[in-house]
Amino acid sequence: MAKYLLLKHYRGAPAAVNDVPMDQWTPEEISAHMQYMQDFADRLEKTGEFVDGQALAAEGTWVRYDGEGRPPVTDGPFAETKDLIAGWMVIDVDGYERAVELAGELSAAPGAGGKPIHEWLEVRPFLTAPPTVTE
Repeated sequence: MAKYLLLKHYRGAPAAVNDVPMDQWTPEEISAHMQYMQDFADRLEKTGEFVDGQALAAEGTWVRYDGEGRPPVTDGPFAETKDLIAGWMVIDVDGYERAVELAGELSAAPGAGGKPIHEWLEVRPFLTAPPTVTE
């Protein structure tokens, strides 16, 4: 089994086919979208492929260390200019092909008008061993 991270983006990914921002959806459209996501996770939980997943708020701040005895440096929040992650799901599947298959299904979550979003999802494998460095 291999673990993959499926990333959903608020912004920063290529535009979806049904590219209407969620803040412009009706409450019913939001509920239908969230139910699709929950049903998807429930189905994967039954097959043993679901590990975890969460939706994230649009707000965020970049933070970095700025040296001994100094407070961390922050950049933001500037949500309108940054790539923002809407949520994530960790899956544990037989391989890359299954991860792509599931990401395709997740991309079909309904959006505005109840139509599939066809959003782009980022599929990232977990690093299982340090990269090999050759000189």
